[in-house]
Amino acid sequence: MLIDEEKLRAYYSQAPEDISLTDVDLARIPRHVSIIMDGNGRWAQARGLDRSEGHVAGVDSLREAVTTSVRLGVDVFSVYAFSTENWRRPQHEVDLLMHLFATTLLNELPLFHQENVKLRFFGDLVALPEETRDVFQEGLDETADHTGMTFALAVNYGSRAEITKAAREIAELVVSGDLTPEDVDEGVFADHLYTAGLPDPELLIRTSGEQRLSNYLLWQLAYTEFFVTDTYWPDFTRWDYLRAIRDFQGRHRRFGGVVSK
Repeated sequence: MLIDEEKLRAYYSQAPEDISLTDVDLARIPRHVSIIMDGNGRWAQARGLDRSEGHVAGVDSLREAVTTSVRLGVDVFSVYAFSTENWRRPQHEVDLLMHLFATTLLNELPLFHQENVKLRFFGDLVALPEETRDVFQEGLDETADHTGMTFALAVNYGSRAEITKAAREIAELVVSGDLTPEDVDEGVFADHLYTAGLPDPELLIRTSGEQRLSNYLLWQLAYTEFFVTDTYWPDFTRWDYLRAIRDFQGRHRRFGGVVSK
């Protein structure tokens, strides 16, 4: 994506001491950045609040992260919002999250229009409440013609379930004669994942200090660079995002090869 440098420099004015926009190469921004948004509950509990307050506070961080991705010229920005395992949480927390997904998306549609953001989802949405599904579909319809950054939310997403789904779909095509076993390669498999048509993430950010993938994009993250920060998601800012980009640009991405001297 093209970067509006005037808007970007205004957005990143008043830099803290340890990071500034000049610390990153704008020509080497990762095409696809993904974030595991973690620590909402712990953020709230540390302040003597109910866990639900952390989820509400995290909405502001998500809005800023979307805007930051647009300003930096990221092509695809994705976030892990709700896993297939999250249904095990207390019912009142699950209900709040489903309501929050719907209300947040409606509230942010003006931002998506303003920034030309195209919405996409990873995951099995059939299990979601009807109200949430309807709002998600409205968001997809409203942004279908947008040509800017793709913003993807992983909701009711689990990578093992995704891979199983892809394998089942391919097996059905082989049984029907539309594919032969010899036709099945990495490209065919990728076409049956939720991320079909999108580049794999180059940078994965995980907040709150946890160092695990939590069943997220296991296929797609094969060669992704990881950045883990102890910052809880509600405290994650545009400056933390920039620190992650700076760290990413300091890596040598060899993809199993060696760096020639």
